[in-house]
Amino acid sequence: MAVFIAILCALIALLAGLAIGYIYRKNIQEKKIGRTEEYARNLLDDAQRRAEEKKKESILEAKEEVIRLKNELDREVRDRRAEVQRSERRLTQREETLDKKADNLDARETTLERKQYELDRLTQEAQEYAARQKAAAEAAEQIAKELEEKRRVELERVAKMTQDEAKDMIVQRIQKDAYHDAGVLVREIEQNAKNDAEKKARNIVAMAIQRCASDHVAETTVSVVSLPNEDMKGRIIGREGRNIRTLETATGVDLIIDDTPEAVIVSAFDPVRREIARIALEKLIADGRIHPARIEEMVEKARREVDNQIRETGEQAIFETNMHGIHHELVKLLGRMRYRTSYGQNVLKHSIEVSHLAGLMAAELGADVTLAKRAGLLHDIGKAVDHELEGTHVELGVEMCKRYHESPEVIHCIAAHHNDIEPLTVEAVLVQAADAISAARPGARRESIENYIRRLEKLEEISCSFQGVEKSFAIQSGREVRIMVKPEDISDEGTYVLTREIAKRIENELEYPGQIKVNVIRETRCTEFAK
Repeated sequence: MAVFIAILCALIALLAGLAIGYIYRKNIQEKKIGRTEEYARNLLDDAQRRAEEKKKESILEAKEEVIRLKNELDREVRDRRAEVQRSERRLTQREETLDKKADNLDARETTLERKQYELDRLTQEAQEYAARQKAAAEAAEQIAKELEEKRRVELERVAKMTQDEAKDMIVQRIQKDAYHDAGVLVREIEQNAKNDAEKKARNIVAMAIQRCASDHVAETTVSVVSLPNEDMKGRIIGREGRNIRTLETATGVDLIIDDTPEAVIVSAFDPVRREIARIALEKLIADGRIHPARIEEMVEKARREVDNQIRETGEQAIFETNMHGIHHELVKLLGRMRYRTSYGQNVLKHSIEVSHLAGLMAAELGADVTLAKRAGLLHDIGKAVDHELEGTHVELGVEMCKRYHESPEVIHCIAAHHNDIEPLTVEAVLVQAADAISAARPGARRESIENYIRRLEKLEEISCSFQGVEKSFAIQSGREVRIMVKPEDISDEGTYVLTREIAKRIENELEYPGQIKVNVIRETRCTEFAK
């Protein structure tokens, strides 16, 4: 029971505590709520006050913005009103201007109509006047034609020739005068050009000759071999002449053993074979053993030695002229030309000199120096084999250079250096000139002057002996004869027959080296003297 009471008391106490706590809490909360409500009211009042202030400010700003916009709108309205007023004034002015222009156009239209009427009237009067003038002109023209016809008939009667004949006569007279004047002018130009060309050519040739000096060695068709004593002649002849026969057979030369003291003469037209025989004979004399087997051995050694000399000589010529790139076979042919002479002039020396002269003249004229020197060096290359092959040295030289791939320009210079063909390049003409200069040097050629002059005179005599020949000239050292014929006696076709007959007679009656070109020229000349 006590426990129950205790529990009851505890419950009552708990309830009382809860009641008190609730009442306390409620008072506290009410106080807090009151304070909160008061605070909220304060905040609300403050917010309303601030809102009122903000509203007033916004209203003021809005009023100011409205005022500003209104002012701007008023200003824009004023500006637009002013612009409209200006536009109205401009339109008014344009209307006034257009009215004035319309008035002017009306006035001009009236004036143009008046002028058009006046123009139509004047045009009609002009047409009538032109018709009258045309009729008058036609009448005048008819009268003039009748007068001209009468005058022409009267002139033809007096002059005894027609109008066309008179025109032809006047044209012919004018043509003659023009031809005369043109001929005088052409002759003057040709003479001036010829004088200038001759002067320049003389200067170039003289300069080339002065700058190029070459040795000229005259060689013969025999070589003399000295002997140590007279007994050596018998040893060279051998028993029953077997040694000399072996030597002559092996070398192809003639050995002349006569009364000349301590000397044996080697004779042959082939200079290479003569040189081989000379060297072999000197080696046999130096060795002392002379018999057929030894002779054949020495001849073979001499042949190899001469071949080496030929090659070295060709290379020396190439080096001296600075012409590299020549085929080795052509180099050997150049070396063989050392043993070849023409009228006593060494052909290799002559070729080297021609190369230098042609190069010097080409340099002065601005031509191809290398081409001129190369062609000058090879121009007589055919003479190295002309005693072995058929044909002139020009034909053989062209053939050799074609075979060993020389350029067409060089081949043309070689083919034209004796005028066998017409020279087409400056270098070909220069090689011709250099060849003539080298051959014409004093002492270069050893042909007897009497024989030379006699041959030239005989050429001209044979040429002039034919009917119709006016005159003839032997030129190029007798390599060409140029014949002038009378055009009234010989026709163009007859010149071919005459050329052939003269060439045949020259072949039958003259002896000459190489070939001679027969050139027959037929021309018609008209001459008139002004008195």
